[in-house]
Amino acid sequence: MAKFLLVHGSNHGAWCWRDLIPALTALGHDARAIDLPSHGEDATPMAEVTLDGYAQAILDALDGPTVLVGHSAGGFAITRAAEIDPANIAGLVFVCAYVPAPGKSLVDMLREAPSQPLKGGLEVGHDGAAFRFKEDTARRLVYHDCPPEAVEFALAHVGWQPMAPQTTPVAFTGKGAHLPRDYVLCTEDRTIEPAHQRQMSAGFDQGHVHEINTGHCPFLSDPKGLAGLIDRIVTAG
Repeated sequence: MAKFLLVHGSNHGAWCWRDLIPALTALGHDARAIDLPSHGEDATPMAEVTLDGYAQAILDALDGPTVLVGHSAGGFAITRAAEIDPANIAGLVFVCAYVPAPGKSLVDMLREAPSQPLKGGLEVGHDGAAFRFKEDTARRLVYHDCPPEAVEFALAHVGWQPMAPQTTPVAFTGKGAHLPRDYVLCTEDRTIEPAHQRQMSAGFDQGHVHEINTGHCPFLSDPKGLAGLIDRIVTAG
C-alpha cells in the first residue's frame, strides 16, 4: 500500500480528484487530496497566494512518507515542496504536468511550448491578477473526453487561478534531487499537447515515462485506468 497526496492544477481544487480517490482506495492505497491556497474551499485571499505558499500547504498535509501526484500546474507545486523539505515525500508523479526548469516560471515554459492551444481561451480578471478558462475552452480542450456528467460537475466547480504562482520559477535547492520521478503522458491532451509533455519529461529515467490514452483530465475521463497506472508505478518502484 502507498500513501498519495493528490495536488490539483490551475483553476481546480481537491474536488477534481473525486473519482480517482475511490479508484486508488479500491486498489489498497491511501489517497487524499487538498485545496491549494485560494482554491476550492480554501479561503486564503488571492493576493496572498504564492508558489511557496502552495508548497507549504502540501508539506503541512503530510503525515508520513507520501507520493505526491501533481496535475498540470501542480507539477510546480509538488516540485517546490520537494525542494523545501523532502523528508516525508516518497516520490513525485507528474500527470500531464509541467516539470519545472531552472530559472523558468510556468508562464515562461508555456510560451516556449511547440503550440499555444489556450491562446484566446482564457478570461482575465481581478485586475489582471487571475485567470480562468472560458467555458467553450474548457469543454473543447480541458474536458473534451470526459463523461457529460463529469464535464458539468467540473464546470460548476472550476474557479479563478492566481497568476503569482505561475510567474515564479522554482527555487532549486538540490534537496529533492534523489526522489523517484514518474511522468504520466496523456496522448490525447489538447491543453498541454503531447509534444510539450515529451519535451518536459525527456530528462526522466528510462521506464519512468508512461502513457495513457486520455485528454487533460484522466482522473475524470478514465479514473480506473489512471489508478491502475499509478498503482503499477509505485509497485515497480
